[in-house]
Amino acid sequence: MPPTRSRSLRTALGSASECAGRFLWGIRSEVSLSALLTGSCLAGNSRALADRCVLLSTHDQLATAVALIELDGVARRMIVCPPGVDDDHLQTIIETAGVDAVVSDSGIPTTSTATVGMHVGCDATVRANADLPTFERQTEWILLTSGTSGKPKMVRHDLSTLTAAIKSREAKLNEIVWGTFYDIRRYGGLQIFLRAILGTGSLIVSSVDEPPTEYLNRLGTHGATHVSGTPSHWRSALWSPAIATISPRYVRLSGEIATQAVLDTLRNTFPNAGLTHAFASTEAGVGFTVTDGLEGFPAEVIGQRDDVSIKVENGSLRIRSSGNAFEYLGAGQSAIRDADGFVDTGDIVELRDQRFYFLGRTNGVINVGGLKVHPEEVEGIINRHPRVEVSCVRPKRNPILGSVVVADVTLKAGLGNETDSEHIRQLKQDIIQLCSGSLAQHKVPVMINVVSELSPGATGKMVRRNA
Repeated sequence: MPPTRSRSLRTALGSASECAGRFLWGIRSEVSLSALLTGSCLAGNSRALADRCVLLSTHDQLATAVALIELDGVARRMIVCPPGVDDDHLQTIIETAGVDAVVSDSGIPTTSTATVGMHVGCDATVRANADLPTFERQTEWILLTSGTSGKPKMVRHDLSTLTAAIKSREAKLNEIVWGTFYDIRRYGGLQIFLRAILGTGSLIVSSVDEPPTEYLNRLGTHGATHVSGTPSHWRSALWSPAIATISPRYVRLSGEIATQAVLDTLRNTFPNAGLTHAFASTEAGVGFTVTDGLEGFPAEVIGQRDDVSIKVENGSLRIRSSGNAFEYLGAGQSAIRDADGFVDTGDIVELRDQRFYFLGRTNGVINVGGLKVHPEEVEGIINRHPRVEVSCVRPKRNPILGSVVVADVTLKAGLGNETDSEHIRQLKQDIIQLCSGSLAQHKVPVMINVVSELSPGATGKMVRRNA
């Protein structure tokens, strides 16, 4: 069952026999979970970190994984810092959270972390340590949002909220091998990490510098049975010849709208795998999962099941559950939950024929002369074109309307001459005509750009930059 508030990750691992044969695999090394029961990746400094507010700032995800297990139940507060946070934001995080210790695998303090008095090195090497702390406390976990506005927010959880959706351990040991394209320092990847640790299997962590093809090869080498990622992650993976190296029995999507096209492609690629689209966010936690292979979700999801209540108010999806985060850290932040305990996810949905469909996010709307455009809605139309592999719709500044809609598209290989300018010109016109037949005029892109690649950003989601 999920850990109680007094339980730490290390004790949740269980006995040495329960951990036998279970591993965390990184890009260059591996760690046996049984070694973590009595070992340390912090060079024997975990006792010195007791009751401190610790910033965990690592490059290697395997080092992150073992440090999370060692610090939970020891640190008073733990800020899980993903890569790419700039020095100005890092300084704000340190001051707001009250950081008094930094755990890092770089060995070199940054401009911001140099202001913190205690620095502890960590790596993915677990060394025997007889002086591990024996007490447990309820560690606060501080996660950072993706920072779509440029400045990430700090979201407070603890182990019980983070694991609220993890129902039970598998009946058989050591048969599940998880893999995730997510970074485990983000909510989506952390969920998979926790499922592996609190379940009975192993985990193959990716690397910041690792191309999708290389990670797919490692998933195949270690026999991944359960693999998760955003739809953008999966699109990149499905383009790679290395997709043939894996044969998971469970495929999971989250983090973005799962279109019917990507769901159908995954079903055709892995016909024997269970296919699940999970709805979750850093603030709301895991709300629900959809397993019928169709985009959107059935209307019967609305209401209450177990400890999760879901409703739609003013078109926005709202969730109340034991997996909700507690609060944002910092002065002047709004409350995460409303007066009734619901978290407004910011995801706009529409009911059609007893099924809700995602239109987009409230903070992603393009304002065209005062009229709203959800980029995801336009992408859904563009992606229907038989020549389009994937699209990314974004705003372009306009002196009269404020913004107009433009779209970048990548094309499916082998279906036409991509070097023929007349062919490309006609293709662009066809895409615009397709949009004109399905969308209001203000939603139709004024420009189509054919690009060679559209890669997900650090969060695994498509990046929409203002042109």
